[in-house]
Amino acid sequence: MGVQTFGIDLSPAMVALAREAHPAVRFHRGSMTSLDLPDETLGGILALYSIIHIPDDHLPATFAGFHRVLVPGGHVLLSFQKGESPGLHLTERFGHEIDLRYYWRPAYAVGDMLAKAGLDVAATLIREPLGPEKMPRAFVLARKPG
Repeated sequence: MGVQTFGIDLSPAMVALAREAHPAVRFHRGSMTSLDLPDETLGGILALYSIIHIPDDHLPATFAGFHRVLVPGGHVLLSFQKGESPGLHLTERFGHEIDLRYYWRPAYAVGDMLAKAGLDVAATLIREPLGPEKMPRAFVLARKPG
């Protein structure tokens, strides 16, 4: 569609898989909690099921970073498992020791944090679980004013 895109992931293995699956798209290692990008350079941010790994006290700075790198009128679309419980901490997966934390949040709380970062929430959608899913999914679309 003529739009330049790129991907960022914290995991080198996920970056390698993304490059293999989509060789025409740029992918590099990085973190959404500290975007190494110039101010007002992105037209949009898509974060699918990734804010679930960021503790509540780090989300305001993350969303402020989104605001910083978005051009005026730029959008951010977040999707995440919606929940009211504190989350989950896994220490083992598939026979390997890990330290993986999940943070479940209600959609209104994420919308409030986006608004405090200076982004206008345009839409919120809650989808009930499908098939083997156990939790509802939330989708929040926000826009940088301008």
